[in-house]
Amino acid sequence: MTKVGFIGLGNVGGKLAGSLLRNEFDLTVRDLEKPAAQPFLDGGAKWGSSPKQMAENVDILITCLPSPAASAVVMEADDGALKGLSDGKIWAEMSTTDEAEVRRLGALVEAVGAVPMDCPVSGGCHRAASGNIAIFAGGERTVFERMLPILTTMGRRILHTGALGSASILKVATNYLATANLLALCEALVVSKAAGMDLNIAYEAIQISSGNSFVHETEGQVILNGSRDISFTMDLVCKDIGLFSAAAKRGKVPLELAPLLVDIFRDGQQRYGGREYSPNIIRRLEQASGLDIRAPGFPARMLDDEPEQAGYEVIPKNQAPRDT
Repeated sequence: MTKVGFIGLGNVGGKLAGSLLRNEFDLTVRDLEKPAAQPFLDGGAKWGSSPKQMAENVDILITCLPSPAASAVVMEADDGALKGLSDGKIWAEMSTTDEAEVRRLGALVEAVGAVPMDCPVSGGCHRAASGNIAIFAGGERTVFERMLPILTTMGRRILHTGALGSASILKVATNYLATANLLALCEALVVSKAAGMDLNIAYEAIQISSGNSFVHETEGQVILNGSRDISFTMDLVCKDIGLFSAAAKRGKVPLELAPLLVDIFRDGQQRYGGREYSPNIIRRLEQASGLDIRAPGFPARMLDDEPEQAGYEVIPKNQAPRDT
């Protein structure tokens, strides 16, 4: 049986690791906060004493961490994973990270004989919990095929995006789009309320219209509930937009909207703190307008209402299926 190591048991990582444990993989886990690992240990997972020790004893080492800096420490410290990786092993970076940084670390992984992939996820913590989240995967095709049984256990729709780093580019691009949509949704809801609309009706109108989106159907609900709990915080939004902006700078693309999003969320951080839930950015407009943007009947947290289903590779339109 393939031995998998998983480092980083936060809001997303813990749910991805949970899918591996639920499906009876040979799993070793590690987190800076050991209590976060206890449910996994109780369920039969092993504890990793260090990234080095884990890399030595598993076939695939997955990292899912809050920042590129955190991943660099896990990989490059004296007891880091690079000291334990060797021929034939895979390092899979599932953090939302910088394309240039994952390629830098990937080169170090290749130098010790192992192979790297970047495999960020998209679709919300509720879908990570059910194993129905989407996963982008960048790296050599042969490595992707070795990883596919693991990826289809943690996620439903798996897209091979190309070379190492390509998945990270697409992840920050999609997170950028989600952030832009969130801010537009906040304005739409507040303007609807100011115009005297029933917000339950406004929600339905958006959902059945050209204005609908994944963000509306998820974050819109916890905004209207008042909890604003989407398990994602303002500091992470700022990190992700920063990564998107850095990619644009490398490509010499003069962004116009992104700097405005950065300014709005930096203001939100200053007002409410970096660990405030990101949908609570709507408080800026609530306070400015004196309006309360809540409505009855919406959930405090999102749960995936679809049963866990077997994952599969997504073949892009106009691209012939690959022989495997």
